[in-house]
Amino acid sequence: MVVNGGLQHVLPKDMMAMQVGQIDLLMAMYAPDDAVTIEPSSLDLIETLREWCDGPADVAPTIADSSVDILLNLDLADADSLAGDEPRPLQLSLTVPLKYEGRLELDPPAIKARLQQPAWMSKTQVAQLNMDLPEEDILTVIEHVKEAALEYSAQSNQAPAEANGLFDKNAPLVRAWFYFPSISTRAKRDDLINFAPTYGLTGFLMAGKPGILCLEGGSIAIDDFMKFIKTDSWGDIPSQHKKVSERYRQTDADLVRVFGGMEEITETVGERRGERANRSDMKALELWLVERGLGVAFGNVFM
Repeated sequence: MVVNGGLQHVLPKDMMAMQVGQIDLLMAMYAPDDAVTIEPSSLDLIETLREWCDGPADVAPTIADSSVDILLNLDLADADSLAGDEPRPLQLSLTVPLKYEGRLELDPPAIKARLQQPAWMSKTQVAQLNMDLPEEDILTVIEHVKEAALEYSAQSNQAPAEANGLFDKNAPLVRAWFYFPSISTRAKRDDLINFAPTYGLTGFLMAGKPGILCLEGGSIAIDDFMKFIKTDSWGDIPSQHKKVSERYRQTDADLVRVFGGMEEITETVGERRGERANRSDMKALELWLVERGLGVAFGNVFM
């Protein structure tokens, strides 16, 4: 078999036994939690190789695949530092080499690991973690991934957690309105909804083309929250994909909160239009705001 211009050979019997043994160890450790996913064809291949390793024949069986792929599902919710938090899943793609090309070392080729991007980590964080994976045995690599992911998780919670104690609950109430030419990415929308309450903010988000964000709270808290969103939460997103502008800020002395929490109204107000059903229903939004005594804001934001 020729791959990338090099002739590949099946690993020697003793090294193949080591690779099969590592697969068996992973399955023994993680299969009881249904954390290991292997294609049926790969399972058949593993059994063929096991029979060869356990039998008397020296000549390797003819195999087409140069490796076995394993998907390992991890959950950081069991870690002490995340006790009580929402589960934070990780998916680790493992590639177990069965062949080699060129000069063979004393040990079989290392199992290659690569973290798939979870929703709660940025592309930059995942890329950095994958670059920093140690050249060690696979169990050490798995522990490294879990520890590094825990650190990133703590970092993602740090800014909102600090904000809990920083915003002034007695600050004069303002209501700020932000306009997005387009906002659709689920992670971006979730960040706005989930992190706003940690700054003492209430309001709503309507995603789509265009999108609108309303925030009620202290003026400094709103500014700090939007700074956090742009620089930390969306830090890995190209600038052209995170365009947002403040269109209107209400600072009336008699202003009172209209919203009891932070909510997304994308699917509940009006009908989605356009080829991809992402065009916002502006008429329905205007009526929805009028019902809440906020009709004047619509004109200031969109006209």
